Formats: sequence, structure tokens, C-alpha cells
Amino acid sequence: MMSRTANQPEAVSRAAPLDHGRWVPAFFVAPVALYLLVFQGYPLIQEFLLSVTSTSLLDPTKHAFVGFENYRELLLDSEFHQVLRVTAIYTVVCVLASIGLGLLAALLLDGAFPGRGLARALVTIPWAAPPVAAALIFVWMFNAQYGLFSHLAQFLGLSSGGTNWLDEPSYALPAILITTIWQIFPFSSVVILAALQGVPSELREAAVIDGADRLNVFRAVVWPTIRPSVALLALLITVWSLRRFDVIWLMTQGGPLGETNTLVIDLYRRAFVYLDLGRAAAVGIVGLVIAILVTFAYFWLSLRAEKASGKR
Repeated sequence: MMSRTANQPEAVSRAAPLDHGRWVPAFFVAPVALYLLVFQGYPLIQEFLLSVTSTSLLDPTKHAFVGFENYRELLLDSEFHQVLRVTAIYTVVCVLASIGLGLLAALLLDGAFPGRGLARALVTIPWAAPPVAAALIFVWMFNAQYGLFSHLAQFLGLSSGGTNWLDEPSYALPAILITTIWQIFPFSSVVILAALQGVPSELREAAVIDGADRLNVFRAVVWPTIRPSVALLALLITVWSLRRFDVIWLMTQGGPLGETNTLVIDLYRRAFVYLDLGRAAAVGIVGLVIAILVTFAYFWLSLRAEKASGKR
């Protein structure tokens, strides 16, 4: 009898069903992982293998292994240094300006005023506009003869008129930035506005009762709440800016004198203008490494901020 009683828990444990709950996340992640492996991982491997060869677009089947010679030539190429400089300037300005304008618009739209719903809808129009259409419209607006910006610069005394922004080395990149920021800042405003909806009104009211002005309420209550959303938004805009092609190519094709020649424009030019697939693939790998470094920096800063706030 004692033996049967002692063995009863063991029998119950053997009859207990297996816990399949821990496999549920893997079940849902598996299709995404498979998709990334097939449609992202394999092409990236192929691109890297292409980057260590000398391959012409005229005959892609014939290629000679050159090792890291393409990367070495890129590092020693002064024109590629300018490409990296233009890409950095373009990316940083896009991130700072779009988030700054988006934050300002979100704060204005977060308040109560007549027609707020209509205003929120109108703000999203630039983001909804097709990039090709937006680029062509701004090409017309930057025209020297009948463009809006040319007449505006002449009215403000910044120019004597007759200046085609897209043909001037000193004006081309600002023109591209104006076009890009106009199109992407509404997305920033929508994301930040959604984050503002999550700020507890009780905390704002308590800060106001304690005598805090609007600036201090924003610094002490609003900003800590929306900061994770703004950080993720900055990461997304950074990656999008590194890979943006359509607007720049349609407006300037990387000119004049390479003043708007970013990484993706340089990659396209090397592949389909200079017909050098190996060097173009090397440029693509460099851009990928930069994007990965930016992503790791974002997660490192996020983890550091969470540790500082005591969440980890």
C-alpha cells in the first residue's frame, strides 16, 4: 500500500500533458524568419559574393574574384568620401528637421480648437502624396523662370532671380532636403501625436497645480512619455533616408557635381551607368553596414536609457 501511494505522484506526472505554450511564439515567428531568410538573407549573401568580384553588367555571368579590392578602392576614392559626406548631411538634416517639425505640429494638433479633425487630416496630405508626383511638382517649383522658390528668394533679397536651384551646387542639396522634409514630416507628426495621446492628463494637471509652466510640463511629464516613440521614429527615418532613391534621382540624379549623390544614387550609377556590378555591390554592403551600426546604436542607447530609469 505504501509503495502504491509513493508511486502515485510519479504516475500523475507521467500522465500530465506536455506544455506546448513555450512553442507558440516560435510558431508565429517561424514564417517571418523564413521569409527574411529567403528574400533578405539569400540576396544579401549573393550581394556580398558579387562585391568581391569584378563583374560587368554587359556580361554578368563572367566575373573574376578580386577579394576586398573593391572595398579598398572605395575607401581610397575621394568621390566616394563625398558620397558619404552628402549621405550623412542628408540623413541628419532629414531626421532632425522632420522630427522637429513633426513634434511642433503634433503639439499644436494635440490642443483643442475648432476644426482640429480637419487640420489633422490636412497634415497627412504630403505623406500620402506619391513620391514621384511630389518630386515633379517641386522640380517645377524650383524652376528659375516660373518657380515659386525663385520668386520667393528674389522677394526676400536672397537672390537676384533667374536661379535654378537644382542646377546650382550650393542650392541643390537644400532643395532636395526641402522636398524630402515636406513629404515625411507628416508621418512624424502622426506618430508623435499618437504618443501624446498616451500622456496621462492627471500628470499634466498635477504639474500645472504645482506651478509648472508649459515648458516644464513638457520636460517633466510629456517628453519622458513620448521619448521612446521619438527614438524609434528617429531610427525609422534614418534608415529610410539612407535608402531614399526616387526623389533624389528624379530631381537631380545625384548632381550637380555630385552635391546630391547619396549612397543609393551612387550604387545605381555604378551599376547601370558605369556597368560595374562588383563595385556597386560593395557600395550596397557599405550602406548595409552603416544601417546595421545605426540600429545597434539605437538599441544600445535604448537599453542604457531603460537601465538609467530603473526599468531593467
